[in-house]
Amino acid sequence: MKKIIAVVLLMVMALSVVSCGNGGASMTMGTGGTAGTYYGYGGVLGQYIKNHANINVTVVSTDGSKANIQGIDAGNYQLGTVQSDVMSYAWEGTRSFEKEGKISSFRVVAGLYAESVQLITMDPNIKSVKDLKGKSVSIGAPGSGVYFNAVDVLGAAGLTENDIKAQYQSFADSADALKDGKIDAAFIVAGAPTPAIVELCTTNDAYLVPIDGEIAQKLFDSCPFYSAYTIPANTYKNQSEDVTTVTVKATLIVSANASEDDVYNLTKAIFDNKDAIAKENGKGSELSLENATSGLTVPFHAGAAKYFAEKGVEVNKG
Repeated sequence: MKKIIAVVLLMVMALSVVSCGNGGASMTMGTGGTAGTYYGYGGVLGQYIKNHANINVTVVSTDGSKANIQGIDAGNYQLGTVQSDVMSYAWEGTRSFEKEGKISSFRVVAGLYAESVQLITMDPNIKSVKDLKGKSVSIGAPGSGVYFNAVDVLGAAGLTENDIKAQYQSFADSADALKDGKIDAAFIVAGAPTPAIVELCTTNDAYLVPIDGEIAQKLFDSCPFYSAYTIPANTYKNQSEDVTTVTVKATLIVSANASEDDVYNLTKAIFDNKDAIAKENGKGSELSLENATSGLTVPFHAGAAKYFAEKGVEVNKG
């Protein structure tokens, strides 16, 4: 009997060692479609968090901002990449979260990069947003961040959803529909260069339509989430000039229930390695203390706030 007990104890000890060897917490990160920036960039961030914060991150493809917030609220995800405007809608219970009501189960880790509103077409007659009237246009899934950005831009140009033949498609489906001549234009909101647009411009005569001048100014006047942004020349094939547009901010959020130590460590893992991250994904070049902490209306997680405080930046935490 003593030998049996000794064997059992040894087995328990061995299992404990194996368990400890796996190390750290585990988190699932909701990102976006595989043809968007969230998914690829999320994979890079996940690796650095795993390697430098001892947190195992599983990166999953999702329907984007709203799905990621809902996933965190349901306990399915612990991290998520979201648009700053959609994040605020959830916190306030407005627009895409009007039916669900306020969701406050998440906190901000950091702003990551500019998510430009990109209006892509292959129709040479479309030179401005106003030219979309009567055209077949993909404006993202109903209630998505892309959808509300598209509606905002159309409104600033004096158009409504009823003035176009609205299609509700993902980035990849929009690119395919453009190639097949099924739609005339598409709104894609993501960090540039966006894989779906890269592929489209590489094999087709596609180009970006500027969102600037009076249309952009109306957006700035009516909504604090938008700011001006320039997509540099040669970001996409045959793009010989800069293209001016508007942008919101891609933001990393985390469950409010995550421990302060874990969130501090994952924030540190990202920003202490921003130069290395930039070498793996171009959006990493936008990682900075200012981008991370400015223009965000939702409170930061205490762990992230602790990291930024050590760098001399105080943020609103809750």
